[in-house]
Amino acid sequence: MGALHQTEAPTPAQLSTPSILESEAVAHISQSLAALTADVIALYVKTKNYHWHVTGPHFRSLHLLFDEQAAELIAMVDILAERARKIGGKTIHSISEISRLQRIADDNDPIVRPEEMLKRLRNDNLELAKRMNETKSICERASDAATSAVLDEFIDQAERRVWFLDASIE
Repeated sequence: MGALHQTEAPTPAQLSTPSILESEAVAHISQSLAALTADVIALYVKTKNYHWHVTGPHFRSLHLLFDEQAAELIAMVDILAERARKIGGKTIHSISEISRLQRIADDNDPIVRPEEMLKRLRNDNLELAKRMNETKSICERASDAATSAVLDEFIDQAERRVWFLDASIE
């Protein structure tokens, strides 16, 4: 119970988690997972941006599609971050760290046509799937089957998002 009332910041040793993986593998995998987490958060915000700002004759279907995809993305964040912690690594700490790590570009355009929204999200989800596949390869080389399995599911979800977005482009 004493740990619950700790007044000092935890030490690095207190934040460490035992792992079956080599320390170099933990560092490499957790760095890759942190970048993926940043990418997912950036893509989530972009998807919600489009959800909030879509207009036109297909408003309802796109509004719902973007909301469904955003929910799928935000559900990934905790799983990715916790995988890094479970293997003994670190994850993101702040918005500035997300900004530094993200590879999915922000979209600050005040007006984006619905067709362009679909194309941008399709391309970003393709890029995310590629990055997840790269991280999966890192995990497989390190014999991290659990993280690899999580990424299998997330790659499948990204490919489904790409399919739906691409099929919605006129």
